[in-house]
Amino acid sequence: MSATLPLLAGCGGKDKTPKAQAPATPVEAVAVSGPKSEAQVSGTGTLERRREMALSFRIGGVLTRMAVEAGDSVRAGQALAAIDPANLEARQQQTSADLERARRDVERDRTLFDKGYVSRQRLDDRLSALKAAEAAYSSTSFDRRWAQLTSPVSGVVLARNAQAGEVVQPGQVVLKVADLTSPLVLRLPLSARDAGRVRVGDAARVRVAEMGEQALNGTVTRLGEAADTRTGAVTVEIELSGRPDLRSGQIASAELSVRTAPDRTGAFARIPAEAVLEAEGARAFVLRLDGGIARRTAVGFGGFDGDDALVSGLADGAQVITAGAGFVGDGEKVRLVDPAKLPSTTAGSR
Repeated sequence: MSATLPLLAGCGGKDKTPKAQAPATPVEAVAVSGPKSEAQVSGTGTLERRREMALSFRIGGVLTRMAVEAGDSVRAGQALAAIDPANLEARQQQTSADLERARRDVERDRTLFDKGYVSRQRLDDRLSALKAAEAAYSSTSFDRRWAQLTSPVSGVVLARNAQAGEVVQPGQVVLKVADLTSPLVLRLPLSARDAGRVRVGDAARVRVAEMGEQALNGTVTRLGEAADTRTGAVTVEIELSGRPDLRSGQIASAELSVRTAPDRTGAFARIPAEAVLEAEGARAFVLRLDGGIARRTAVGFGGFDGDDALVSGLADGAQVITAGAGFVGDGEKVRLVDPAKLPSTTAGSR
């Protein structure tokens, strides 16, 4: 009789077939960039000589002579323009006559006072009138010297704003001159926030359109103490090394390496707001990718800034789950997908 093998199947034996594992959940993630100690600030401004002077007459009159044109070289003390001095000379003669009369009055009343014929008050009035006459004469003499405009520096004429024969008013800019021995600077208007991140001594890279892509080195030398009342911009001055081929008035752009903004955001990294699972006070939770596994991770929380959340405590380069985070639990497997490669859906498709 042949031996028979016992049937195992259907006799209460355990099923040895392995169960199918749940598929990994597709998610999207972003890499965390740690807080930066430096940032870039950029802007566009105008090149100028540090010493540029707008020249005008202290008094008004007819401009009788203009000796220079824009672009002319000038030396310190050189006569540049003059107004008709006839009115000033007449005033000077008048004040000179008033001064002589006041002196005679004082001498006569002093003699009479010594003899007892006039009072002390009368003599004091004469002395006061003499002081007023002396002041008027000095003022007229000073104005007479301003009938001629001279250059305060050796340099170049940048602009001429009047012609001979015109009537100019006191303080009206007639000429603008630049001291070519002073350094060339870029005056850069920045927002108050960006200007607050700049420090004297910061390095800058300056580009001028006429020079193509060539960049010049510059250094921040001055910071404006007041904002422009119209634009709110604060002027930052960047000094360039000697470049005789550049001219005042040229437009230039600059990039400055500066510190991060001096506010609470400087201590936090930015991640998309959708990556935050929950937040309370200074603490929040995110899902961090760890070798294909989602790990619930506590982070410091600095609030929201637009579409970003400000967090701390994550290593630079760590990945946090954004899209799909609401469908994943701690310790679950995930599969990272690229949203750019996902198939697009068409309206009306089934």
